[in-house]
Amino acid sequence: MPDANELLQLVPKAEGKQSMKDFKSDQEVRWCPGCGDYAVLAAVQGFMPDLGLAKENITFVSGIGCSSRFPYYMNTYGMHSIHGRAPSIATGLATSRRDLSVWVVTGDGDALSIGGNHLIHALRRNVNLKILLFNNRIYGLTKGQYSPTSEVGKITKSTPMGSLDAPFNPVSLALGAEATFVARTVDSDRKHLTSVLRAAADHPGTALVEIYQNCNIFNDGAFEVLKDKERAEEAVIRLEHGKQIRFGSGGGSKGVVRDPVTGDLAVVAVTEENQSRILVHDAHNPSPTTAFALSRLADADTLHHTPIGVLRSVERPVYDALMSDQLDAAIEQHGKGDLSTLLAGGDTWTVVG
Repeated sequence: MPDANELLQLVPKAEGKQSMKDFKSDQEVRWCPGCGDYAVLAAVQGFMPDLGLAKENITFVSGIGCSSRFPYYMNTYGMHSIHGRAPSIATGLATSRRDLSVWVVTGDGDALSIGGNHLIHALRRNVNLKILLFNNRIYGLTKGQYSPTSEVGKITKSTPMGSLDAPFNPVSLALGAEATFVARTVDSDRKHLTSVLRAAADHPGTALVEIYQNCNIFNDGAFEVLKDKERAEEAVIRLEHGKQIRFGSGGGSKGVVRDPVTGDLAVVAVTEENQSRILVHDAHNPSPTTAFALSRLADADTLHHTPIGVLRSVERPVYDALMSDQLDAAIEQHGKGDLSTLLAGGDTWTVVG
């Protein structure tokens, strides 16, 4: 089975140097003025040349929703597919055409409501594809109904007295499904967004990136606490592998520790006495336990103590390579199969009379 580096080398390289312009399609971008999707699109278009891959071998697959317009605006191959089914279609592409770099663009409604099963099975299989999950905590395309990530009590057109549903945490869900790469970033932080995309692109297997994205029409300011410079300093936990998990004013006045009794994680004010207890982030830990605990630090309502960055990045056999090995072994043992024999063989019968 190919190792991680060999898997990343299967996609043909571009001939000559590429620029952001090469990845812009001729389609008029149609999102509401001020939508966070514009920032994500610009980041992806600007980041793609860094991959050095032939754009004819890059594919974007989307489902249904505002974010799912994405393939139209990328000058690559792509498909605007069926509601919630983008991971399944992308799985078919990635496993049958291993010379493609396959990306899924989906939203919190598309991925976590009707598409929930398709998402978790793509994650557990570790198919070689990258999933960008735009989370604005609202249904934007259908004009402002609550979504699977909307907070409890959310007043919307479909919940006029407030949502009763406990929201999904997409990062926790992905970690629970044993995803090998899980990250979170914010639409307005171009530098951080690009660095996370780079890490996801380099990962062999399924990479899920949750992108907090503002819907300025139906849920404006949902992530303002993470974007406002003063409040963000006390709310955002920037994860860096190999470094202590610290944040807050003065370059790290707060830190994350593990309770020695319960094993739970907690945020504390850093002192000389507890400084040695501050956790060092290990994104490559084979166990997802600590990453999951980190994902649960953020309060769903206030978003205080929200980790961003790569929570988990581990290696596991990639589904595409395993399937390819099985096919090669079957051909070596039995030769190439015959489709008509397969369809007419075994438990079949003919109806007469």
